[in-house]
Amino acid sequence: MHTETMPMDQSIIFDLDLIAKYDQAGPRYTSYPTAVQFHEGFGEAQYRALAQASNASGQPLSLYFHIPFCDTVCFYCACNKVATKDRSLPAQYLQRVYRELEMQGQLFDRSRPVEQLHWGGGTPTFISHAEMRELMDETRRNFTLLDDDSGEYSIEIDPREAQGDTIKLLRELGFNRMSLGVQDFDPKVQKAVNRIQSKQVTLDVLQAARDEGFRSVSIDLIYGLPFQSPESFEKTLDEILEVDPDRLSVFNYAHLPERFKPQRRINEVDLPLPQAKLDIMQMSIEKLTAAGYVYVGMDHFAKPDDELVIAQQDGTLYRNFQGYSTHADCDLVAIGATSIGMVGPSYAQNMRTLDEYYDRIDQGRLAVFRGVELSTDDQLRRDVITRLICHFTLDFASVESRWRIRFSDYFAAEMTNLQGMANDGLLEIAADGIHVLPKGRLLIRNICMRFDAYLSSKESMGSFSKVI
Repeated sequence: MHTETMPMDQSIIFDLDLIAKYDQAGPRYTSYPTAVQFHEGFGEAQYRALAQASNASGQPLSLYFHIPFCDTVCFYCACNKVATKDRSLPAQYLQRVYRELEMQGQLFDRSRPVEQLHWGGGTPTFISHAEMRELMDETRRNFTLLDDDSGEYSIEIDPREAQGDTIKLLRELGFNRMSLGVQDFDPKVQKAVNRIQSKQVTLDVLQAARDEGFRSVSIDLIYGLPFQSPESFEKTLDEILEVDPDRLSVFNYAHLPERFKPQRRINEVDLPLPQAKLDIMQMSIEKLTAAGYVYVGMDHFAKPDDELVIAQQDGTLYRNFQGYSTHADCDLVAIGATSIGMVGPSYAQNMRTLDEYYDRIDQGRLAVFRGVELSTDDQLRRDVITRLICHFTLDFASVESRWRIRFSDYFAAEMTNLQGMANDGLLEIAADGIHVLPKGRLLIRNICMRFDAYLSSKESMGSFSKVI
């Protein structure tokens, strides 16, 4: 008898009582262990040894470039950036990036193709067209880039910094995916966060990306900003849906002015109350799912035929510092100030300030100043957390065969801790595994936190934003 595989249930139930019960601070799990556990005992020597050892795997590579410059600072921003009107500044930064590329390139076999490449910021398109060409040429000189458009080569775009033929040039250089920063079209909100950006400028860039054959365009929105309401944010969503983007990210604004200086310019009394934020989130989820988008997880939505949704359905979706990805088997090489790489069983972060970064590179050294080498337990827990956060399900047998453990014994305490969540209807604990239910999808971070061995450490206290 022929039986068809049932498609994965991707529905969400928005249960306010459960959200209120579980709304605590916790990691976003772009890495495990999280950056809180990085330490300066891990440095250049360890990184070099692990990078060279990783060549034995023959796995493809992922490259991340951090370009920190912005023309103006957005007050909500929590990124490492340099706000400046001086367009000559990137030249000295890029000279160091080229030296770093050369040093990094010597560590990795040229037989390992770069399947994934990402320019982030800051505003990557702050640099000139000539500098964009030169950066890609220098990358190609030191690493093996794909020339057949089969890679996942993406860039973050501020539409205000992508005029004229910028999009055409980026496509010519090999980029085939982009994310457009929008946040909100409401003029009052834009003024309050110092990001004045017309709808027309945004739509012109989106159309240019389609005309040039970009395979995927994602739009980034933020809820929880000053003066937002469910009604005002719905208007922005309606305007976005009119242009039918491939993906959307709807992020929760975390107001942490003690950690992020620009946020001190935001007037706290103008922020929506917690209930209003929940109403905005609920409205957004309902509107986007009604429009046919699939909730991939962790603020991300995509069309049903999108490669992220397909990867989630077939169990190959992955998550790293750039968000969700279809390339799980890459070593991630990080280039530029403050960037974080993932090579072999380790994470490594570069110096944060430009002066420190320049100083290291000028000494002929890699800029790695801290990181962590993962124990077997770290790698096992990372695998469990990644499976849950990407697929909302965990198959005990595949974890057991990969890590040679008996799941119920190894995670006996964690399974006991999950029982309360099972009783609340967030998940089901079956004989074959853990299955996150529609009520639990929005609280996936809470579920993953049950497998985090570091959350009770003093470093972790106060380090994370609220999960909702």
